Amino acid sequence: MFDLTGKVALVTGASSGIGRGIAFALASQGAKVSVAARRLDRLEALSAELKGRNHDVLPLKMDVTVRTEVDAAVAKTIETYGHLDILVNNAGALDYSPFLEMTEEKWDLILDTNLKGYFFMAQAAAREMAKRNSGRIINIASVASGGVGIGFPQLVHYCASKGGVVAMTEALAAELGQYNILVNAVGPGGIESEMTRDMDAGSIAGRLSVKRLGKPAEIAAAVVYLASDEASYTTGATLYVDGGWLAQ
Repeated sequence: MFDLTGKVALVTGASSGIGRGIAFALASQGAKVSVAARRLDRLEALSAELKGRNHDVLPLKMDVTVRTEVDAAVAKTIETYGHLDILVNNAGALDYSPFLEMTEEKWDLILDTNLKGYFFMAQAAAREMAKRNSGRIINIASVASGGVGIGFPQLVHYCASKGGVVAMTEALAAELGQYNILVNAVGPGGIESEMTRDMDAGSIAGRLSVKRLGKPAEIAAAVVYLASDEASYTTGATLYVDGGWLAQ
């Protein structure tokens, strides 16, 4: 079950946290994995660790907000492995800013990284996937995506970006189905990572059915499922992995 042998995946934001966990999970199920992020030193360390476990991995220095770098990363993956089966859009930015003081620059930074970057990656990957009439795009959203009863002060730009990710996921699923490309999202709750280290973990855990923060591997497990053949009838969905946050 969930065997990804022979599949090729590209994971953005793979240098730490959830992205790193996803890279390990996909590789452990047999996928060849391109790992992309801005911090090449961390990618090289990750690659060395994965190769030490006999996994096939390609580190790619890339900024998702730069279209030419996105196109180059997809092209390098195709050049190296011959095709691309799975894209995991995970690269993200988080910034706390009171709405009345929020600058255009801060708004643009978050939206460009968390939404436009996903668009760049999805389009570049889908163009290649369409040639083979097969593919999976998995977007990392959030419980902070709107429509689920959870709002976060000082994170209006972040919430707007993640709401856009869910909407884009549904629209892409409708449009790309003709190419047998399935598009889904995973919505993490509070997960242990660099991005959440400044949050009040105790306060978050108190809102959950499972009284702790989640671990990157628990998000990665959902991604592996959506990348697998077992999820062949799932598209346009957002799978929330949030310790019961939405149930409270």
